Amino acid sequence: MGGLMNMRFLERAIELSLEGMRLGDGGPFGAVVSRGETVVGEAWNRVVVDCDPTAHAEVLAVRAACRRVGSVHLPDCELYASCEPCPMCLAAAYWAHIGTIYYANTREDVQAAGFDDADICKEFALPEESRTIRQVRVEGTAAPLAFQEWLAKEDRKAY
Repeated sequence: MGGLMNMRFLERAIELSLEGMRLGDGGPFGAVVSRGETVVGEAWNRVVVDCDPTAHAEVLAVRAACRRVGSVHLPDCELYASCEPCPMCLAAAYWAHIGTIYYANTREDVQAAGFDDADICKEFALPEESRTIRQVRVEGTAAPLAFQEWLAKEDRKAY
């Protein structure tokens, strides 16, 4: 899992952060996913231009890499990010089974630049009833049927 850090890929992630920002596509964030010596996905932040709060560089780079390699799992890949991944991007790396993450700017650097995910991190530690976004479980629906059918499906592809 994961190899040696390749400074060229981290430098590319930083270049992407500058390129996307200068084009007006988004904030100063870039990411590269590599497999060995090959780039399999790269992106810059496109949150504003795509009107998509999930269009972070890391998420977009992981999506591109998964499409390119034809798998939802990237255990033999590394993620290079211009900045320490936010909770969403970190979760995407976990879901993709990324082997290693290398990053340049820290969470504190992000906060100093006017971006802050500290409140989101704090929310995860709170009990559900104390969180800012209210979550309500609705029981008595047909929702369990989807899981029952999934478990019975012989050709399901586990991920």
